[in-house]
Amino acid sequence: MPLLSPVRMVIDCMGGDHGPAVTLAASRSFLDKHPDAELVLVGTEPALQPAAGWPRTRLVVATEVVAMDDAIEVALRRKRDSSMRVAISQLKTEGDLPSMADVCISAGNTGALMAVARYLLKTLEGIDRPAIATVMPNVKDAYTTVLDLGANVDCTPEHLLQFALMGSALVAAVDGVEEPSVGLLNIGEEAIKGSETIKRAGELFRAAGEAGQIRFAGNVEGNDIFKGSVDIVVCDGFVGNVMLKSSEGVASLMADFLRQELTRSPFTRVAAMLAMPALQRFKSRVDPRRYNGAALLGLRGLVFKSHGSADAFAFENALNRAYEAAHHRLLDRVKARITPLMSASAVSSAA
Repeated sequence: MPLLSPVRMVIDCMGGDHGPAVTLAASRSFLDKHPDAELVLVGTEPALQPAAGWPRTRLVVATEVVAMDDAIEVALRRKRDSSMRVAISQLKTEGDLPSMADVCISAGNTGALMAVARYLLKTLEGIDRPAIATVMPNVKDAYTTVLDLGANVDCTPEHLLQFALMGSALVAAVDGVEEPSVGLLNIGEEAIKGSETIKRAGELFRAAGEAGQIRFAGNVEGNDIFKGSVDIVVCDGFVGNVMLKSSEGVASLMADFLRQELTRSPFTRVAAMLAMPALQRFKSRVDPRRYNGAALLGLRGLVFKSHGSADAFAFENALNRAYEAAHHRLLDRVKARITPLMSASAVSSAA
């Protein structure tokens, strides 16, 4: 069941390459479109001044900012009153008291955000490591959810299964696909291929599929992400991050190609102009701004990460994804998916 009360969203207004110039503009646009949302804006006092008097908005002052190049140790130990840390702390629960917000969004330093969120919120019972999940466009004019995208370089088979369960909960909550299909990224579709970790993960995925915990579609290859062969693709953070960074260059590469072709010769100018409408549509479909907003899954609170270079359009899309996740109780769905796995582990240990 979706949340009946207003969705309370806390926003780190200082994060990212552009800070309040982007986060406040996107927040105001989002607020106007979502009458059931309440915002908690966190930032320095001067930065928050333009938001004074906004409806359904509370301002929380922080005195420090985590820079995009700050080390994790700086964010964790030295900047204890940073906008990032203050924003995440709004998700903490104290005893039986509810948290002051349902979801947190930041465009800040990814490593720092994950470290601070994990330190303050802790992981859910049954989750060993949080994972970063985002969506990537596919040829079906839809998108594929991929995780992990960099939180965990080395993963065990059990970690990968946890990612599959959390990813299934995310797609069910945000996209309304109650039983999304899951693929395990490998060098081939055959079960005998891949490293020992991947082969063992495949065994766990098949067992989870037989138990009704996930809808496992088998091994998939990299091109299946863009073909839309499955709803979710699971991989370790090293592979996922390399794949994400590579794909983000497609839109800018297309733009450079168009500029070059328009200046080469009369023939190429004519050809490029004729192809322009189709190429522009393609560029729009793969525009990473449309798919902004990665979920940090596995924590005792909902945290979403916006791309650091996001403009107002992209940051608002991250707000939209965070809103949908909170509205459709993503945290409860993750817990529900993990509980059977914990029960099975307990039985196995007792045996």
